[in-house]
Amino acid sequence: MVTGNTGDTGLRFALLGRLRAWRGDRELELGSPQQQAFLAVLLLRQERAASVGDVVEALWGGNPPPRAVGAVRTYASRLRKVLEPERAAGESPRVLVSVADGYALQLPRESVDLTRFEDHVAAAGRARAAGQLAEARARLCLALEPWRDDPLPGVPGAAMDAHRARLADQRLTALEARLELDLELDGPRAVLAVLADLAVRHPLRERLRALQMRALHRHGRSAEALAVYDETRLLLDEELGLEPGRDLAEARDLLAPPDTTGRTGLPDPATPPLPAQLPGDLADFTGRAALVADLCALLTSDRPGAAALVAVSGAGGVGKSALAVHVAHLVRQSFPHGQLYVDLQGVGGHPADPATVLRSFLRALGVDDAVIPEGLAERSALLRARLDGRRVLILLDNAHGPEQVRPFLPVLPSCAVLVTSRAKLAGPTSARLVDLDVMTASEALELLGRVLGRDRVAAEADDAARLVSACGHLPLAVRIVAARLATRPAWPLRALHDRLADERHRLAELRVADLTVEAAFALGHAQLRPDQRRAFRLLALPDGPHVSSAAAAAVLGLPEPEAEALCESLVDVSLLESPAPGRYRYHDLLRLYARGRASAEESVEGRAAALRRLLDFLVSTVRAAHPGTLGRAERLGVTATVTGLSFATADDAGAWLAAEAPCLFAAVRQAAAARAVAPAADLLLMMEELLERGGPGPEFERAAHAVVSAALRLDDRRSAGRAYLALGHGYYHAARLRELVVACREAVAASRAAGDALVMADALVLLARCSYHLRGHDEARALLAEASAVFEAHADRFGEANLLGARCRVRQATGETDLAVADAEEALAVHQGLSDGRRVGFALYDLGVVLDGAGRTAESAARLTEALALFRDRGSRLWEGLTLFRLAENRLATGLAEQAAGLARTAAAMLEEARNDHGRAHALSVLGSALDRLGDHDGARAHRRAAHEICTRLGMPEADDLLALLGDGPGRRDGGEPAPVPAAEPASVPAAEPAPVPPARAARSPRVPNAARRNRRHGRSPLP
Repeated sequence: MVTGNTGDTGLRFALLGRLRAWRGDRELELGSPQQQAFLAVLLLRQERAASVGDVVEALWGGNPPPRAVGAVRTYASRLRKVLEPERAAGESPRVLVSVADGYALQLPRESVDLTRFEDHVAAAGRARAAGQLAEARARLCLALEPWRDDPLPGVPGAAMDAHRARLADQRLTALEARLELDLELDGPRAVLAVLADLAVRHPLRERLRALQMRALHRHGRSAEALAVYDETRLLLDEELGLEPGRDLAEARDLLAPPDTTGRTGLPDPATPPLPAQLPGDLADFTGRAALVADLCALLTSDRPGAAALVAVSGAGGVGKSALAVHVAHLVRQSFPHGQLYVDLQGVGGHPADPATVLRSFLRALGVDDAVIPEGLAERSALLRARLDGRRVLILLDNAHGPEQVRPFLPVLPSCAVLVTSRAKLAGPTSARLVDLDVMTASEALELLGRVLGRDRVAAEADDAARLVSACGHLPLAVRIVAARLATRPAWPLRALHDRLADERHRLAELRVADLTVEAAFALGHAQLRPDQRRAFRLLALPDGPHVSSAAAAAVLGLPEPEAEALCESLVDVSLLESPAPGRYRYHDLLRLYARGRASAEESVEGRAAALRRLLDFLVSTVRAAHPGTLGRAERLGVTATVTGLSFATADDAGAWLAAEAPCLFAAVRQAAAARAVAPAADLLLMMEELLERGGPGPEFERAAHAVVSAALRLDDRRSAGRAYLALGHGYYHAARLRELVVACREAVAASRAAGDALVMADALVLLARCSYHLRGHDEARALLAEASAVFEAHADRFGEANLLGARCRVRQATGETDLAVADAEEALAVHQGLSDGRRVGFALYDLGVVLDGAGRTAESAARLTEALALFRDRGSRLWEGLTLFRLAENRLATGLAEQAAGLARTAAAMLEEARNDHGRAHALSVLGSALDRLGDHDGARAHRRAAHEICTRLGMPEADDLLALLGDGPGRRDGGEPAPVPAAEPASVPAAEPAPVPPARAARSPRVPNAARRNRRHGRSPLP
């Protein structure tokens, strides 16, 4: 339950009896028993959220139904309707909230009777400690008042019996405390009848029977008190094989000297044995300093009413046992009565029997074999009794799961339990759960140095860093490579790193003697069910850094709820990680192991089918990522063979694209390598929006090159043309003009040969933009005319509108201002009619630019402001920066130099962040002009100098214009005033040395027209 300033929900809940809920005076219908159990789990967790895995474990234990995760989500949805009926109208606060990968209740503490009960009990304890007995009793009466019958009757669930027992024990403990105060304040008559009744129902409750003895003794009935002692001692011996504990012994001492003639199986408490079973600590234990400190504090801090219980989980080889043993040695002085240890062998074929372990623990604590009971429950009770009043640490290493740990719990508050397991031990509700990750890079290097020698590691620092990185910073792997190198002092570190570089043989190299990483992973893999094993091996096949639950469903060929449940089950046993809700990833070495299992257990066809299902899912989802993509997909003949995700808003689609970008690029490269070039090319071509958002240009370029190379090898000209066009988009947004020209010419040639007319026309438009930026306006007109004929023949209004956006800029540059404005207005109208939000933004931008060139500055500012809002809504940092510098030009033209300077500064910073040097150069140029107007001539010159250096480095014609502005070249006007520089958008920048592009045929060198110098104009920036 998340508490705090959550607002008045009007809700009240009852757990101390039948599960009930009210809003105001009206009782609520809580639904089916399973739904009630879900609500009870959340209420019982109080201030802690419950993951979906926690809920499944609590409701069904180790045998959940196939659709358990989907059922939990259904219960959550139905409960929200009950608890938040007016939520849709915003009239009630949120109550059931999603937290991380689960749920929590957001309620004031006073709205749940259990938390009120606990608060009153805690207040009573404080009052009693302060000597305020009447106040303490009043608080306990308030605590007990809500109890009507046994807690949570009829609520199902694997964990509910334990919760019911715990709550009943809490109630009885509070009642005992109140009866003690009644005896102190009111005398024995007030409590004798109640105690007699309770003694019948709880004959083995030692504190209760001791209280009854005291009351009888104070009432003058010492013989009856002694009879109670004898009866209880006999019952304890017969039922549990125990002698009376401290409470009964102290009560017996009130009557007569202790009876030492009775039979006992326990040694003299004055000299109890002190077990010291911890394994030796690692002399070279390394790192984890903060976590070690936290665990030590958790194990040694006083927790009234509860023992410290810490459960450390993690993958094989991550160092759980080493950490636990190290921590146990650090805190052993806080447990002077001994330390118990067992390896529960949880990942072997034969996990240790808890009953057998309990027998060994009891022997270590001095209990005679003859009186150790046979039953598991009885041995568990005897262990708790033997630990009563003693400070003992119990280390349960390598547990199989909660069921193997439960018999050792709960121990008494004076003791502590530390558990390690590959499984997430969500069962023990009071446990502090710690999920152990691999080491940091610095910790892994420190471990390597401690084993191998710091001097040797320091002498080869770079190779050492690469070596531990190849180990995935997994402690076991680092220890193995350190041990191998320690026995080979003549080997350089690079020699072993080179052996690990080949992923196909990396696991085979990670072995020394009989210690191997692969064996550690195999132990966990052997515990999986068949469906988990299939998921484990297939989900490792995609090259992406993570896989979403929806993508996992595609890979596995399952409905998403089933796929997600399988993923969560693998997370629970530390074979997958979940960095975010619905998202999963492997440790690097675990992925290699899983791929090895896939190669051994899946056919080549089966592995290819899994990857093709993922590719089809991605193509379908990218088609639906926003309306513009869908329109482009339809016009270019990109079809979907499966149903992908759909998106309610453009923000949702953009967020998905950004989150999945690394996986999309990986899928494109992997598909190209597998000869699935056609869907790879289609997918890449529809991912241009990532570039417009300032996304990963280098990744886009690498993926495009991979598809181009594969398509050329397969002589697939259609795919080659599309991949070349996608590559051209990458160069366009990276402002690398020379490479853009080459890629576009190859796209035109390949698409023309394949009869892919619209792709060819799109490439012609992009090539025309190149010519425009190089001031080759005649060439640009010819290219646009050829593209126009194609769009007209196919009645492609989308392509025509894009062409108009390019043509309006050419017409503006050649003085055809009215025609330029008409083209821009028509392009805007078409994109608005197509409901393409992305292209509407670009059309508004183009219209704003040509209106500014026509001297219609107010209209220009309005259109640019509209475009800016669209770009910001879509998260397009690149185009936001470009629009800001255009607005800076507009402000400068209207005499608002200070505003222009502010806008230009912001634009320059934003374009630097977007890695678009050409756009930043023009923003710096505008900033220089604004500073000139403001009288800061030194600042103006500095910014223009920076802009000139960028354009010179990029080989752009604007460099001469900037030189003229600086007064260092021939570009001055007749009156001595330097000519203003025309700016250009990112697409106009050529790289100094173009990267190689696999040619479809001999590539023609880009033509930089003489008009680049001839057509310098007194005007504004010729951006795309």
